[in-house]
Amino acid sequence: MTGLRDVPGRAARLVDRHGELVKFATVGAITFVVDTAVFVTAKSTVLEPKPVTAKVVAVLVATIVGYVLNREWSFRTRGGRGRPHEALLYFAVSGVALTINAAPLGISRYVLDLATPAVSSLTEHVADLVSAQVVGTLLAMVFRWWAFRRWVFPDEVGPLR
Repeated sequence: MTGLRDVPGRAARLVDRHGELVKFATVGAITFVVDTAVFVTAKSTVLEPKPVTAKVVAVLVATIVGYVLNREWSFRTRGGRGRPHEALLYFAVSGVALTINAAPLGISRYVLDLATPAVSSLTEHVADLVSAQVVGTLLAMVFRWWAFRRWVFPDEVGPLR
């Protein structure tokens, strides 16, 4: 019978088997908190009339935090690129991911018109959070996982595959 006592053992086996993915997901959770905090703060204050701009700023701050954590922890054993080249690739991939991340919010606000006065303030805020922080983040996360492993932190450095 397995119980709570086996949780550390299961966690250790998961990290052994899928260490990079677990670390990447942990970094993603940390940057999600940073992204959400910056987005909500900016959207509620200085960037209130510009939610997509608030989202872009939030993703940029989270991307900088994510680069440091991914380089030094998640993908520490990968790649052999020089740091400037690696950073350039990381931020280029992240730029594409930023567009992927912000697109659902733009669609929610400007295509579906989920903004006041067309909908209530509560509906607007919920739609913003779901489209930006759930849908956009999940789509961008899948893209980043694939692109980081393929181009930014490859197993072997050689011609781009």
